[in-house]
Amino acid sequence: MNKIKAAIIEDEIPAGRLLHKMLSGLRPDWEIVVLPGSVEGSVKWFQEHPHPDIIFLDIQLTDGISFTFIEQTQPESMIIFTTAYDEYAIRAFTVNSIDYLLKPINRERLTEAIEKFERLTARYGNANLSSSSNELLNLLKNISNPEKKYRTRFLISGDEKLYTLQVEDIAYFYSENKITFAVTKEGKEHIIDLSLDKLSEQLNPDIFFRTNRQTLVSVHAIQKIENYFLGKIIVQVKPPFKDKITVSREKIAAMKLWLNY
Repeated sequence: MNKIKAAIIEDEIPAGRLLHKMLSGLRPDWEIVVLPGSVEGSVKWFQEHPHPDIIFLDIQLTDGISFTFIEQTQPESMIIFTTAYDEYAIRAFTVNSIDYLLKPINRERLTEAIEKFERLTARYGNANLSSSSNELLNLLKNISNPEKKYRTRFLISGDEKLYTLQVEDIAYFYSENKITFAVTKEGKEHIIDLSLDKLSEQLNPDIFFRTNRQTLVSVHAIQKIENYFLGKIIVQVKPPFKDKITVSREKIAAMKLWLNY
């Protein structure tokens, strides 16, 4: 079995050394490298070396924010973010990255993040779980721009007329046969000319959560959450959805954090 290769990108030298020491103690068989804590230095290293299996990536680097590094390198690695931001600012990361670690990093949380990485790679393989660079870029940009304005309404084409649909009136969105539908609190359906991926970028993440590939749910529509098989959960909404809305085990922690905010 090949050794796991890990890279630490951290702008604070003492923090980088401490994380290296902690990782070496927890996983002595890993090959761990500490890269320069700058966008420029890390990009240069990635251009000259094979991408590691996992990156411990600080959000704020010495010469910029880490989305610049992701944009320039398009890393094939899985990512665990290390950050001093509070949970409100970074909770969206849990949807698309493996995990996040708040500074100062403690041994217990680091162990949990490593074990999560190992469970996911054992089940699916690293290639299938490398985070989407575009999704990560959008999330990072949102964090770096906390005053971002989110969509509040849609212009809908009806029978020989146009009308507006307010976001606050929508209970959830779902996708079927490559068509996106918005379902209002009254149960009326409207066709939206945007994918769920685009909607996830444009809607307030405090209100809407991407439960799975098919559905995007408002917190106000959730009525009950029930356990399901294989560690999944089922989300019951009002008005009822015609199918089960399931959330994978990997997304449950992110959803609980979202619901508990």
